Amino acid sequence: MAPGAEADPVSDDESRHERVTAHPTPGPLNSLQHWPDAKSPLRVAFNYAVVWLVRISPSLRLKNWLLGLLGVTVGEGVSWGLEATPDVFWPEHITLGDHVIVGYDATVLCHEFLQDEYRVGDVVVGDRAMIGAGAIVLPGVEIGEGAQVAANSLVTEDVPAGETVAGVPARPMSDWAMRDADGDD
Repeated sequence: MAPGAEADPVSDDESRHERVTAHPTPGPLNSLQHWPDAKSPLRVAFNYAVVWLVRISPSLRLKNWLLGLLGVTVGEGVSWGLEATPDVFWPEHITLGDHVIVGYDATVLCHEFLQDEYRVGDVVVGDRAMIGAGAIVLPGVEIGEGAQVAANSLVTEDVPAGETVAGVPARPMSDWAMRDADGDD
């Protein structure tokens, strides 16, 4: 950790699955069929309209204001890329630290609709962290201060401070380097 840095949001003791709350849904229908019971349809419609504006606006100031309107916690100097999408159902579960970059067409999800349940969890992105273009971050994930997520990665686990991850699922770049050195494909 850098001198004078705050404690990292990533906890070594807990996985994203332990930070996600499961909500069972009744009957034979899949959980997405129950979404109006989980969240007000009017709120989702409002969120969708605001998310659409966030995605297309070239103004970072306007994007950050709109993200705040959705309930996203937005630090100073956040840069939210064009076409990047915050969670439409539960955007209030997103926390972006200071000077975070979310790249073009990245997606930050705070929910998962499964067959028999839906899950909701916070996504916390530490100061000066970066999420690359086209990356997807799943609910309950914490991305540490100064961490980097490569473009088109699927983040299924926490990313420690200062770490760079890539791939589907995202793994530390040091793992990729070791694999390449061993000659594995």
